Formats: sequence, C-alpha cells, structure tokens
Amino acid sequence: MRENVLKEKSFAFALDIIRLYKTLCFDKKEYVLSKQMLRSGTSVGANIREAEYAQSRADFINKLSIALKEANEADYWIELLYLSEYIDSISYQQIKIKATEQLKLLTSIINRSKQSNY
Repeated sequence: MRENVLKEKSFAFALDIIRLYKTLCFDKKEYVLSKQMLRSGTSVGANIREAEYAQSRADFINKLSIALKEANEADYWIELLYLSEYIDSISYQQIKIKATEQLKLLTSIINRSKQSNY
C-alpha cells in the first residue's frame, strides 16, 4: 500500500494545531484567535481526506484548493498569534515550518494535477 505523505503530514499538523489551541486556551486564556486557528488548521486535513474520494480530477483539484486556502488561513492566525505575543518564538517556529510545508505540498500537487493529462 502506497503511503500518502500529504495525508499523514496534514493529520500531524492538525494534532499540533489542537495541542497549540489547548495551550492557548488553558495557559493564555485566549479563545477567539485560537478558535479560528483551530478551525482552519484542522480543516486542511479534512479537505485532503475528501479529495481522496473525489468524483473527478476537477473535484480533486477543487478539494485540494480548499485545503490550500485553509492552510493559508491557519498560517495567518498562527502569525497573528505570534506577533500578538500569545505564542513564543520556539512554538511559532515549530508550527510555522509545518504550515509552510503544507502550503508547498498542496501548491505542488495542485499545479501538477492541473498540468497532467487524463
């Protein structure tokens, strides 16, 4: 069985987002921005899972494009939380690397899917 790197990495990213959300809520008492980060950060993997059973190439690209938008939004909230000093530098760097990786992987797969022939 072929491993799905994107699926695995998006699931690991979602778990990291959940852990960060819990820390922000319990330790920092920050609920609004962290909830936005939680929703977009966990939505990435959900849309990737939906793309696995896409009905067509166009549907596949659409689902991954939604995942890309959600990854970009999560990246926005992560940066905002860092610059507003809710997230320390070490936590920020760790999650930022994973967010950037999601963006690059999704962009690459979407672009290849658009260029490939049926």
